[in-house]
Amino acid sequence: MIDETLLDDSERLLRADTGGLLRAVATAGAQVRTAARAATEAGIDGLRPEGRPGTILIAGTGPEVPLAADLLTALPGSSRPEAAGGSAPLTVLPATGPLAAPGALRWTLPRWAGPMDLLLVTSAEGTEAGLPLLVDAAYRRGCSIVSVTPAGSPLAEATTHRRNLTVPLTRPAHQEAAGHLAAPGPYWSLLTPLLLLGDRLGLYEGAGQTEVAALADRLDRHAERCGPTAPTAGNPGKTLAAECAAALPLLWSEGPLAGAVARHCAATFTALAGTPALTAALPGALTAHGALLTRTTRTSEDDFFRDRVDEPEAPRPRVLLLREDAAAVPAGSAVTAARDLAHEHGIALGEIAPAEDAEGPLTALADLLAPLDFAAVYLTLA
Repeated sequence: MIDETLLDDSERLLRADTGGLLRAVATAGAQVRTAARAATEAGIDGLRPEGRPGTILIAGTGPEVPLAADLLTALPGSSRPEAAGGSAPLTVLPATGPLAAPGALRWTLPRWAGPMDLLLVTSAEGTEAGLPLLVDAAYRRGCSIVSVTPAGSPLAEATTHRRNLTVPLTRPAHQEAAGHLAAPGPYWSLLTPLLLLGDRLGLYEGAGQTEVAALADRLDRHAERCGPTAPTAGNPGKTLAAECAAALPLLWSEGPLAGAVARHCAATFTALAGTPALTAALPGALTAHGALLTRTTRTSEDDFFRDRVDEPEAPRPRVLLLREDAAAVPAGSAVTAARDLAHEHGIALGEIAPAEDAEGPLTALADLLAPLDFAAVYLTLA
């Protein structure tokens, strides 16, 4: 159970936050601005692509890797003539190795990777020995390479030496690295250059410099609403944390962008807060998780005389419905069916959707993602 009194005591929260999680998530907007500036200085705006890549390959160790992979395919497709033909195929390269230690990890290119393909590599440290080896292998195959990593790191040196693009990882002034790899907030420093690059390559629209600046402003607004000094009653992050503490969160999504957010937040809840969460997209979620909802109402076959003294209470499901559009839902839609199913079985259901003033996919992304990132931090601290 969560200590809900802690949520309204900002001083206790800050004392409990020995890993700097609150500062990391609250400065997400500043991290977006700093990363966008570093990407501009590295020359992303000056790229003159001769067409989109055949396949995009992504490698790295942080939470930005699966999130970037999801966003590169979820953001609205480009209408530019040179980008006709839909989004480029995307492959995440899994890390392998005999040990979980970063120095022992290795990444392997697919056999078919070649000159038409683009390799994106991200690393908050740039010291994983396997990543420069991957860059070398990609260079020999003729792949284009972009890395986001600290300047002067082995990964940055390997990328620059091969005459490819390195975007230096730059954090805001006085911003120290968070104490956990899955901490929300820092991934924006690695993710932002990839968003700008994808827009520049024509993979999607709505992620240029103007939209990224609006994203940073939006994240700042959520930091004010969800910060530790804001009371729980009007704080979406604290409210979500209190609601999910003793529950099994079921993150149901409508649309690819909401699905990307759901998968990222489920991973953050589990890795950072130790709160298991499940994801599914509508309408399939009604079948995939339907038994979890109906199980809580099956009491007729229970053994009334069994010993319940030492029997732990199973967490009750709680549905969080993530929607990309805040517009009214028509009757008979999957969203309506989800609401009806939860109501029928007495399951609590909450909804997260972009605000009505959200303009473009990145501000919608911030509206969906930020409250859940703060909730994961509050769950961890409390």
